[in-house]
Amino acid sequence: MANAVADFFERRLDGRTTPIAVGDLLLIAVLFSGGTIRHHGVAFVTSNPGYLAVTIAPFLVGWILAAPLLGAYSPGAAESSKAAVPLALRSWLLADAIALGIRATPLVHGGVQLTFVAVSLGVGLVGLAVWRTVYFKLR
Repeated sequence: MANAVADFFERRLDGRTTPIAVGDLLLIAVLFSGGTIRHHGVAFVTSNPGYLAVTIAPFLVGWILAAPLLGAYSPGAAESSKAAVPLALRSWLLADAIALGIRATPLVHGGVQLTFVAVSLGVGLVGLAVWRTVYFKLR
C-alpha cells in the first residue's frame, strides 16, 4: 500500500515544477489579499493581520490538497504552458470547492455567498492561467 501511494505521488510531483508551485501559492495569497484589502482597506488589514490570514488560508489549504492530487505539478506541468495551464485550471476547480467548504463552516469568517463563489472561481482560474502562461513565456 505504501508503495502504491509513493508511486501515485511520484507520477504527480516533479521537482522541476517547484518554481511554478511557489508562484501558484504566492499568486493565490496575493489575489485573495488584494480582495480583502479592496473590501476592508489597508488600515483594517494591517491592524488585523489574523483576519487576512484566515481569509487566505482556506484557499491555500484547498490548493495544497487539490493540486498534487490532480497533477498540477506532474512532469507535464514542467514542460509547457499548453500542459501546465489546464492542469492548474482543473486543480483550481477542486481547490476552490475545498476552500468554499471550509469557509462554510463556523470556524472561518466570510461565508459562501453566491457572488463570492463566482468571484473566487473566476479570479483563481484567470490568475493561474495568466501566471502559468507568463512563466513559460519568460522561462
